Amino acid sequence: MSTASDYLWYIPNQVKAGHRGDTAREGHNSLDTLTAQALALERHGWQGALLGAGWGRPDTFTVATALAARTTSFQPLIAIRPGYWRPANFASSAATLDHLSGGRVRVNIVSGQDDLAAYGDSEGDQTHRYARTKEFMRLVRRLWTEENVTYQGAHFQVASSTVLPRIEGRIEQGGERRHPRLYFGGASAAAEKVSATEADVQLFWGEPLADIAERIARLKALSATLDRDLPPLQFGLRITTLVRDTTEQAWADAEARVAQMAQQAGVDRDHRRFAAVGQQRLLGLQERGEVLDDNLYTTPGKFGGGGAATTWLVGSAQDVARSLLKYQALGITHFVLSDTPYLEEIERQGEQLLPLLRQNNAAPSLALASEQG
Repeated sequence: MSTASDYLWYIPNQVKAGHRGDTAREGHNSLDTLTAQALALERHGWQGALLGAGWGRPDTFTVATALAARTTSFQPLIAIRPGYWRPANFASSAATLDHLSGGRVRVNIVSGQDDLAAYGDSEGDQTHRYARTKEFMRLVRRLWTEENVTYQGAHFQVASSTVLPRIEGRIEQGGERRHPRLYFGGASAAAEKVSATEADVQLFWGEPLADIAERIARLKALSATLDRDLPPLQFGLRITTLVRDTTEQAWADAEARVAQMAQQAGVDRDHRRFAAVGQQRLLGLQERGEVLDDNLYTTPGKFGGGGAATTWLVGSAQDVARSLLKYQALGITHFVLSDTPYLEEIERQGEQLLPLLRQNNAAPSLALASEQG
């Protein structure tokens, strides 16, 4: 059975131009430029975009607010950190933006590395970090859906707190929506326990199909073991998609780009010592081959590709669509895709890739064709 999926893009929200090979334009991070990307996403069938976050970038929530004001359907997936925000402050801000935008807010909770000292945060070791994240997610959800919330936790406290405007009861097109979805990543055992109990959507990076299937099965089992009291956990994929008119052109461009990365980057042979568990998993894929499954390219990670740029799905629109549909068959229903130059690829992939994916949501013929060929 075909399942409807969400398709989002990525807006890097970077101070420096040329992020991951993007065209270094004047005013690359101006409101006009970012709005042009958001409007292009609307025109070309994307539902919204993940906004990059971290100290040293423009404030993500402020950028999301500005883009929501200049668009009509664009849904910002706002990456935020529990140590940067207090739960009640964030719950109120998000509820306000969600109200003003007509229910368009999505939230990506991030617990990874950041320049914590720059904004006065100290999150301790991994156990402390994820325990705090778990409390944050639970408390924010309560503040969105309950009144007069009193909570005394190890990390956060509120007394008789009611967030206005109210979110509870709002209906999202396609189903009931009590509050903005909470997306969450992380591959460590501690992170998976948080996701299994508190997240609405677990985001994966670009791992092979068998690895994703294993992680989905483990998270479902964890959800049952940990007595999850929320709707079933959903799953998402954040990955780079390099799409060209033909398979041959796509691979030629991918290899040329990696060769350029190799020339420009002084490769840190010890970089995986400092990487989070999820990043280490991606870097380890290089040892299993340059290309895994049909077209999962692992070589970019050798030359500085990090996060979603560590592995790429490479090929024609048909090639990449078949691969994404195989992830969908495993249970992935949220896709966050990207490639550079960002604006041009919003348009190219919106015109070439998205129609194939949405066609499958209406008729599974493409998925069947992928299994046969």
